[in-house]
Amino acid sequence: MTRSLRIDAVLVQAVIAGALSFAHLHDLAEAAGQTGWKAWAYPVSVDLLLVAAWRRLRNDGPSRLAWCWFLIALFASLGANVATAGFLDLAHPPAWLRFGIAGWPALAFLGGTLLAHSPAAVDHDSAPVEPEPVEVAPAEPVPTFQPAPVDPSEPAPALPAAEPAPTTAVPVPAALVDHARKVAADHRSRTGTPIDTDTLRARLGVPALMADAIAAQLA
Repeated sequence: MTRSLRIDAVLVQAVIAGALSFAHLHDLAEAAGQTGWKAWAYPVSVDLLLVAAWRRLRNDGPSRLAWCWFLIALFASLGANVATAGFLDLAHPPAWLRFGIAGWPALAFLGGTLLAHSPAAVDHDSAPVEPEPVEVAPAEPVPTFQPAPVDPSEPAPALPAAEPAPTTAVPVPAALVDHARKVAADHRSRTGTPIDTDTLRARLGVPALMADAIAAQLA
């Protein structure tokens, strides 16, 4: 299955801008006396430092270190684009340009090392806040009551008789009772013993109260 290639205008624009900036940095380094592979290494160094600073900003959030090196790399790239537009005589570059080109490798190495190995700044707004200790007042003692002494000569008061729990009659359909009789007869024919309530409830799939009511009618 072939996939259609979709051209993104933003991506094309980024490639063109990157190529032009890359070429301007190369021309500026070559004009300052860096020839051969050295002239091509300068634009790579500037772009890598710019990407490293931007990645640090995206992953770890804003920080002074990342913003500082991002602006340095951006100034180097932008300065090369402006310098090669005719504002400087590249045939006779000034001394400060030669000085900046010569010192850039050490500066880029320092920036890349700091961005790669410096710990990320802690966001104090998102840091967990420890709760302040809360003073708890001691609870007041609960007064204890001593029971009155009991005279052994007096008879103990009679406790009221417990009333029997009311039984609720469970209505059982006649068809269910007939089916239960068949199940009980089948159980007796197979085992020789009358069916118990638990087995009847399991066979019929009814609640316990209804099973008791059906067993009472089968007795």
